[in-house]
Amino acid sequence: MTRTPRTALTIAGSDSGGGAGIQADLRTFFANGVHGLVALTAVTVQNSLGVQGFSEIPVDVVTAQIKAVATDMGVDAAKTGMLATAEIIREVAKTLDEVEIGRDTKTPFVVDPVAASMTGHALLREDALEAIRTELFPRATLITPNLDEVRLLTGVEVTGPATQREAAEALLGFGSRWVLVKGGHLYGGQDCVDLLSDGREFIELSGPRYITENTHGGGDTMASAITATLAKGATVPEAVAAGKRFIERCVAESYPLGAGVGPVSPFWRLAR
Repeated sequence: MTRTPRTALTIAGSDSGGGAGIQADLRTFFANGVHGLVALTAVTVQNSLGVQGFSEIPVDVVTAQIKAVATDMGVDAAKTGMLATAEIIREVAKTLDEVEIGRDTKTPFVVDPVAASMTGHALLREDALEAIRTELFPRATLITPNLDEVRLLTGVEVTGPATQREAAEALLGFGSRWVLVKGGHLYGGQDCVDLLSDGREFIELSGPRYITENTHGGGDTMASAITATLAKGATVPEAVAAGKRFIERCVAESYPLGAGVGPVSPFWRLAR
C-alpha cells in the first residue's frame, strides 16, 4: 500500500509567471516529498519583469480554505507568503488558532513576511506591517525575513555580522520562537551567511554566493523547503540547514525565462 506523505500548507498569493508564490511553494513541497495544501490569498498579474497588478481573495474565502484542508486532511506544517492586507493577516491569525497551527501547538508555522520587492520597495502598507508584527510573529515557530524586510520591520540596517545579530534580537522581540535573518542581500563577500537564533543560540549558516540575475522566488523556495522539512519532523535548526542546502542548489541551477529575472530551480532534485 502507498504510504501517505506528510502535508504542508501554504497561505499565499499566486504568481502567473510560476516562479514565486504558491507555484514556487508547491513545486518545492513536491521536490521535498510532502503533499502541498493551499489557501490562496491573492491573484497577481506578473511575469519576469515584475508585478503589474493583483486582486485580493475575499477574506472569508481565505479562512475557509484553511479550515477546509486543516479539518479534513490535517496539516503537518504551514507557512505564509503574500497576505496582501491587514484584514487578511488578522483573520488568518485567528483561523490558525482555531485549527491549532502555530508556535504553541504541535504544528510548526513559518512566516515568510513578503513585505519588500526585489528592489527593496515596500509591498505592504504600514497597517499590514504592524499586523505582521503583532498578529503573525507571536504565533510563528520561525520567521524568515530578507534584509529589506528586516529594515522595514525593525528599522535595523544590516551591514555585517554585528547588525545582523542586532536585527535577530529585535525581531525576536516580536514573539517568534526562532528567527532566520537571511544574508543573501548583503553583498561584498564570497559567501552568503544566514543567521538563525532563538535568543540563546546564534547559529551562522554559510554557503557559496552564486552570481546570477535569476533569483525570482528564492525566498519563497527556501521558506517552503524549511516548512516541508519541519512537516517531516525535523527540528528548526535541522530544517533551516536543509532549506539552505536546497536553495543553494536551486540558485546554482536557476535559469533565464522571459526578458527580466528568471526563477530559481528545484528541478535538480528531480533530475538527481
